[in-house]
Amino acid sequence: MENQNVSLINLVKDKMPSEEVIFDLAELFKVFGDSTRAKILSCLEISEMNVADICECLNMTKSAISHQLRILRQAKLVKGRKNGKEVFYSLADDHVFKIFECAIEHINE
Repeated sequence: MENQNVSLINLVKDKMPSEEVIFDLAELFKVFGDSTRAKILSCLEISEMNVADICECLNMTKSAISHQLRILRQAKLVKGRKNGKEVFYSLADDHVFKIFECAIEHINE
């Protein structure tokens, strides 16, 4: 029995992500951990939007939304597309959409 336990522990240790990956994962979840950022992601899950549109949807100021978008961009969760002087934001890729959808599905179970 002791030998099986050692084998299991070694297997788990070998398959676990590195410390650096675990740290980055925890940092990513911190970004998701803010309700304002979650609301912004929810908006962008539905449609690409500019700052003014997001402000209108969330009833928040431009500076508050811009600050949160900066954090989301730094975490590579959203991207911006320039159209003239306006920037339209969307989810960075399908992974962000999947993470968000899985989380909502988990909560709704």
